[in-house]
Amino acid sequence: MNEEALISAAQDGDVDAFNRLVLEYQQLAYNVAYRILGNEDQAADATQDAFMRGYAALYQFRGGSFKAWLLRIVTNCCYDLLRVKQRRPTTPIDDLVEDDEHSWLVEDSTERPDESVERQELGELIQAAIATLPDDQRTVVVLSDIEGMSYDEIAAVTSVSLGTVKSRLSRARAKLRGYLLERRELLPGRFRLMDSD
Repeated sequence: MNEEALISAAQDGDVDAFNRLVLEYQQLAYNVAYRILGNEDQAADATQDAFMRGYAALYQFRGGSFKAWLLRIVTNCCYDLLRVKQRRPTTPIDDLVEDDEHSWLVEDSTERPDESVERQELGELIQAAIATLPDDQRTVVVLSDIEGMSYDEIAAVTSVSLGTVKSRLSRARAKLRGYLLERRELLPGRFRLMDSD
């Protein structure tokens, strides 16, 4: 069954059809939420909330890109969590304990142990850099550079103009580059950026 048929069936109350849409988009939704929030549990909560909101609002979907429509809901759920976090900052106890629960998902059997450590350190540094960005810039970087979405798709997800997407992305990339240049000694040698002075 194609996506349009699944959406139509779900709009008519077919829960199985909606569940198939969830299975299709849950990893993408979680990845976007994780990159925006930087926390696995919050990303899972935002993803679950987004699908519940999406199901409740499915009757409002009038065509176009379902992916963009759904990711708009995901990013809004993330923004809601970020606003709550800013009002009541906390550190979950789970964040104080090292958790490699999901690391096996990205392990490469041909990767040497030192390469694996290097990749993990680089990933942590990049995630820390992304976390320093304002919410609007973080979202466009995640959608463009991590999820590989086009500018048009990002504009649809974020409900802003194409020019705004491009300017946010340009500013975000400049800030990320600056962050990484300031911490170049933390980068593995082969990833070190050279200052353009």
